[in-house]
Amino acid sequence: MSEWQPTACILCECNCGIVVQLEGRRLARIRGDKNHPASRGYTCNKALRLDHYQNNSSRLPTPMRRRPDGSYEAVDWDTAISEIAEGFQHIAQTYGGDKIFYYGGGGQGNHLGGAYSGAFLKAIGSRYRSNALAQEKTGEAWVDAHLYGGHTRGEFEHAEVSVFIGKNPWMSQSFPRARVVLNDIAKDPKRSMIVIDPVITDTAKMADFHLRVRPGTDAWCLAAMAAVLAQENLCDEAFLAEHVNGVDPVREALRNIPIADYAQHCGVDEELLRAAVRRIAAADSVAVFEDLGIQQAPNSTLCSYLNKLLWILTGNFAKRGSQHLHSWMSPLMRASGVGRTPVTGAPIIGGLIPGNVVPQEILTDHPDRFRAMIVESSNPAHSLADSDACRRAFQSLELLVVIDVAMTETARLAHYVLPAATQFEKAEATFFNLEFPHNTFQLRHPLLEPLPGTLPEPEIWARLVRALGVVDEADLQPLRAAARQGLPAYTEAFFAAVSANPALSRVLPYVLYETLGPTLPEGLAGAAALWGLAQKTAATYPDAVRRAGHADGNALFEAILQNRSGVTFTVHEYEEDFDLISHPDHKIALDMPEMLAEISNLGDNRTTLTTPQFPIVLSAGERRAYTANDIFRDPTWRKRDVEGALRVSVEDAQALGLVNGGRARITTARGSAEATVEISEAMLPGHASLPNGYGLDFTDVAGREHISGVAPNALTSTEWRDPYAGTPWHKHVPARLEPVAG
Repeated sequence: MSEWQPTACILCECNCGIVVQLEGRRLARIRGDKNHPASRGYTCNKALRLDHYQNNSSRLPTPMRRRPDGSYEAVDWDTAISEIAEGFQHIAQTYGGDKIFYYGGGGQGNHLGGAYSGAFLKAIGSRYRSNALAQEKTGEAWVDAHLYGGHTRGEFEHAEVSVFIGKNPWMSQSFPRARVVLNDIAKDPKRSMIVIDPVITDTAKMADFHLRVRPGTDAWCLAAMAAVLAQENLCDEAFLAEHVNGVDPVREALRNIPIADYAQHCGVDEELLRAAVRRIAAADSVAVFEDLGIQQAPNSTLCSYLNKLLWILTGNFAKRGSQHLHSWMSPLMRASGVGRTPVTGAPIIGGLIPGNVVPQEILTDHPDRFRAMIVESSNPAHSLADSDACRRAFQSLELLVVIDVAMTETARLAHYVLPAATQFEKAEATFFNLEFPHNTFQLRHPLLEPLPGTLPEPEIWARLVRALGVVDEADLQPLRAAARQGLPAYTEAFFAAVSANPALSRVLPYVLYETLGPTLPEGLAGAAALWGLAQKTAATYPDAVRRAGHADGNALFEAILQNRSGVTFTVHEYEEDFDLISHPDHKIALDMPEMLAEISNLGDNRTTLTTPQFPIVLSAGERRAYTANDIFRDPTWRKRDVEGALRVSVEDAQALGLVNGGRARITTARGSAEATVEISEAMLPGHASLPNGYGLDFTDVAGREHISGVAPNALTSTEWRDPYAGTPWHKHVPARLEPVAG
């Protein structure tokens, strides 16, 4: 067995550091990496099962091309690359490059490939893109952009009061050492935890205040909480006067809210609600985390605005244990404003098209419809709403290319499938760098050689760019020579070359890969793009980078290459948070007219989405101990809940004749499925849930086919989405439940 080697978990945004012992090509032993600067040896149970990702029978060993009859044939890389490049060139020349749509950019922890995709996409004129963030975070991103121009994260490790809204970090993690931090909060009588969630989650069981809202009524709960701050004069007036603009319209809107009425509507005892708000107001520090429970439910964008009022009105910003803006190695979304999609006119926030409009942007005779698509390290045929509509849309495309490690549901619809190396067979990294005051980054070195026949995504994109012939080799030679002389010479040559040749600036990741990449340590050519990001990071946060021990961008890049367990790349002072506000006056802009109008409408807009035909609210995609993202295709990794049970309340089970361990049919306006029943006191009457990560097809080594559990998006609709951001209402699907005779 090999020595312990550092790498990272790839199953959630935390990307906790782990160390691995190999046995051949198996990840034989896995444990937390004590040297990782953020996770410090912590990991949850899911990371221990990562060999089920690395070694599974769904791996693709060669490029595949679809035959006219729908079957696939293996082709060599040169054939696949040349035909794909020619196909996209034809689409671009015939209809325009903006008719080529890109979905992906990397799954959890699989981001370096996405860094190189931009060179090819720009070369063919592709403009439109999307990924999983548009399923969750764009409403919050739109609010963030208006308020302060960046993304905030709570410092829960030191917060006196931690607030979790539609969030169960005991299961979903999302910040470093989540379970350790939660236990520390629960054991400390001087600290408090507030959970807003209809479900008695593992985190809610630990909470001092569990505001158990009725599904879909979070906006009324949050509006009432913000109103308590205004009506009981609990705001931090000194902070608001010095650091916030537009307070008066917000205060006026909150003073008109009938708190008792809203508490009754959301099902939370008024005195409990008021007590929770008073605890927030009295605390020296408060950190807040919103997540999919409200981000994929009605009024999601409004809820994002309202929950931020809780910490802004109480001055919980730019101090230890509160909410913070933070540095980035590379922003996860573009900073541009809201645009519109070419066919439906849906909002494009952060450069991302809402997933729920993707089929409609394809299945039309509109002249601006998408005619071709590239999917990288993503599975939208399974992960987007209304899987059937997605399949029909993707099948109608003139060209669909999928880059992935496995023959996914989306890959089965493609004209070409290009097999990628796994995350442990190549240089890889994550750009979920969200912490403050210390922010960390990890370049993961390959543990194994790529499986024969597969390639890392940076090499795939480089071959596609080469096939287009958009860069003259003569332009690259001086940079190749400079790279061999070392980083100082390369830095000077690179900036001179880009200034003199604008054509190079359109394909910068490709230029870095082709010139700097070959000089990097073996297996790390794909890290070349990080040199450019290190230069930008050092220029954007010079003081914070120097505090972290890096003199400049080159020093930061070298530290990233050398520290296999990760590196702290910025160290901020708390008062610098105000400098990270992007508005010219570095003040929070609280007045959002659209959201204030929504607050005013809450009193008159209490219609429910459920009906006598579909009386149950189904949460499609609950995170549990044995659920993960789609890269875990092999169902044998699960020790429990193998089929992904439908959780229902005791009351609903009695009323509907459902029995524990029996079967139930779930029917929505979009589809129908069967699941095993689990009766749970954690669920409110009228509320049921299905887990995420199920319904994937898998063929084992013996050739047996498996589909375990329900694919949640067989039951969801593209029509159920937020009016501002287009994010889906996966957590609020009207449904009907019926027992299935055994």
